[in-house]
Amino acid sequence: MKKEDKKTKRERRHRRIRKKIFGTKVRPRFLVFKSNLHIYAQLINDEEEKTLLSCSDLEIKNERKEGKTEVAKKIGQLFAQKAKEKGINQVVFDRGGFRYMGRVKSLAEGAREEGLIF
Repeated sequence: MKKEDKKTKRERRHRRIRKKIFGTKVRPRFLVFKSNLHIYAQLINDEEEKTLLSCSDLEIKNERKEGKTEVAKKIGQLFAQKAKEKGINQVVFDRGGFRYMGRVKSLAEGAREEGLIF
C-alpha cells in the first residue's frame, strides 16, 4: 500500500470541508492558506466565484522580526480592518484543511479581535 503524503491528505480534508462551507455575498468564505514561510487569507464569494479581498504577510514585510504566529495575528487584524472597510462583518471560516492551531488559530483570533464575526 502506498502511504499518502501530507499535501494529499490536506487536500482531501479541504474537499471534505468545502462540501459543507459555502460563501455568499452577505457572508463570504474566509479562506486561509499557509506555506512554510508565508500565510495568506482571502474573502471569496462562491456564488459569483470572485475574490473580494486578499491579504498576506508579504504586506508587512518590514516587520518580520517576530515569529510566524505573531505575524499571522497581525495579518488577521489587518485583514479584518480591510473587510470592515468593504462593509463585511460576518464570514464563514475555511481553514483550508489545516489543523486549527498555531498560525491558523492566531490569524483567526486576530481577525476576531478586530470585530470580524464567524
